[in-house]
Amino acid sequence: MIFQNRRSWALLVVVSLLTTFFSGKIFGADAVEPQRQAIDEAVARVRPSLVRIQVVATQYYQGREVKFEESGSGVIITKEGHVITNHHVAGHATRIVVILPSNEEVPAELVGTDALADISVVKLTPENPREFTPVEFGNSDLMQVGDSVLAMGSPLAMSQSVTLGIVSNKKMVMPQAFASARFTLDGEDVGSLVRWIGHDADIYPGNSGGPLVNLKGQVIGINEISFGLSGAIPGNLAQAVARQLMEKGRVSRSWLGVEIQPLLKEDKDDRGALIGGVVEDSPAAKAGFASGDILVRVAGKDILVRYAEEIPLLNQMIADLPVGQEFEAIVLRDGKEKTLKVRTTEREQSQPETFELKQWGITVRDISALAEREMKLKSRDGVLVTSLRPGGACNDAKPQVEGSDVLVEINGAFVRNVAEMQAITEKITAGKTKPVPTRLGFLRGTEQLLTVVKVGVQELEDPGLEAQKAWLPIAAQAITRDMAEQLGSPGLNGVRITQVYTNSTAEKAGLKVGDLILALDGDTISASQPGDEEILNTMVRQYKIGATATLTVMRGVDKLSLPVELVHSPKLEREMKKYRDEDFEFTVRDMTFFDKVHEEWAEERPGALVTEVKDGGWAAIGRLNTGDIITSIDSEPVTDVLSLKEKMKHVATEKRKTIVLRVERGIHTVFLELEPNWDSHKKIAKGDH
Repeated sequence: MIFQNRRSWALLVVVSLLTTFFSGKIFGADAVEPQRQAIDEAVARVRPSLVRIQVVATQYYQGREVKFEESGSGVIITKEGHVITNHHVAGHATRIVVILPSNEEVPAELVGTDALADISVVKLTPENPREFTPVEFGNSDLMQVGDSVLAMGSPLAMSQSVTLGIVSNKKMVMPQAFASARFTLDGEDVGSLVRWIGHDADIYPGNSGGPLVNLKGQVIGINEISFGLSGAIPGNLAQAVARQLMEKGRVSRSWLGVEIQPLLKEDKDDRGALIGGVVEDSPAAKAGFASGDILVRVAGKDILVRYAEEIPLLNQMIADLPVGQEFEAIVLRDGKEKTLKVRTTEREQSQPETFELKQWGITVRDISALAEREMKLKSRDGVLVTSLRPGGACNDAKPQVEGSDVLVEINGAFVRNVAEMQAITEKITAGKTKPVPTRLGFLRGTEQLLTVVKVGVQELEDPGLEAQKAWLPIAAQAITRDMAEQLGSPGLNGVRITQVYTNSTAEKAGLKVGDLILALDGDTISASQPGDEEILNTMVRQYKIGATATLTVMRGVDKLSLPVELVHSPKLEREMKKYRDEDFEFTVRDMTFFDKVHEEWAEERPGALVTEVKDGGWAAIGRLNTGDIITSIDSEPVTDVLSLKEKMKHVATEKRKTIVLRVERGIHTVFLELEPNWDSHKKIAKGDH
């Protein structure tokens, strides 16, 4: 898989390899001319159709839908603006922007995606509809080892790039040494269907989805992987998949339920493929196929699979059979031919779509036919837990829910699928401001367990104010023994003023940084160790707010008695109002007196201080940082947390496509564009499996 994300920038060391690959130093001047001309013409034909694809994609882990930015490549295949790329580029995209060769950015939408072939189709949706320049496909079956090819795309999210190579292998499959780490996407073994065109044109992260081009300027593959050699999905297969995605939004394939292996070395007959296993209750099982049979003919087509390289073609042939039709199959069993009649069914995807259920703190999906068999379940009813949010509702239950548990009952109501669970959840939480204790029944292996889950999103509570105490508006440090000796007064106890707060009663009383406070109303301040400065604060808190206390102060060689009015203590951080936005996944609080003092902010400074930005949320994607101060939303001023909360509620109600935050970041002011996809809170389709 060759795909660019922000973590891949360490690979920039290879950028120097992507500079011009045509050089008189590589080829003799006479030898290069004809090839150079062919390359120039091929590049010119494809370049108008070559695009870079920027996506915000989603993954699901730790009980959350996590968003992240990625980039890949693609090529326009219809004048209406359909673009072919890889599933691992766009298949989980919640927002797509396509950059044309002119550097124009055009929004796009996902038309359909297929994990098994690793192909997606997106469609350009410009503000003003227009025709686009589609690329031409060549016949990938006609490519020969040694043919020159061009890998075109946007490596490392850069603008268009081209590298030159030759076809090295027409039958490239995942090496046997990689058998324990097959190339799987969403549970699908891509190598079971795709036999790659191997070539030595360099491709890098970001090239995924870009075209492999012959010297006629025709696309003969879609670049996908690199492990020594580069690998491209054959253009003929990619076209067939893209056609179904454009017509139906998905790919329909036939399924028999047999697991194919190459013939064993002891099998001397040059026909057939070994059936390693037969899936229980599959069309093949119902038709009488058995493990150890040699499949020699299906639907009138002879079969030979002696090598691993031949398995993908057989799987393609079976997948292409009309769904639901009956066919004859001939197998060898104990050396004798046996004719079987089998009716195919439509192949299901290995993993149904995943969803986040925030109220439960989990991600879930429906149970597939494969999961039912692998987990030895009695039916496909229930909801499969795929991950839990640490500290979330299900994680905090006792006993807690775990990944791979199957949820089957809520408050006595049977739950068959994710849609039903979501509907029940909405009824439980409707109108509730606090989580609701809810009985949950679930399966774990052979056990049937019950637990109680507090379902709902817990809003941050107003912490309330602590009892206010008298306070001396200074900062101080204890006079340690070593410090006292250096000051020439061994045995001196008290505190040294390190800061006098501006416009405070301490400032008005004439206190200065460096003053030594030795006593409060004649009572000695017994501070002599680091941390003992708190002794003064404790003594001050015994007074009433507004009282005047006399401080015994040493300033140089002078001893002073200074009366100071004691004021109410400022609010602490834990007392400040807080707000957590669940849609954009960030948390803010009001600024404390000490925030403003330490950062030298004006006392009346408006705004809300960002204390947390969840990785993978819309705020993180928009580059909001912890420590930022939000001062306006869509040009409306934010004075404090309550005003921000009201404005974010309006944003959610109106489902604004773009939200502009004015943010103060240190000494800088930054405008951030947050572009949520409100549809990414996916609506779960109702109905059975």
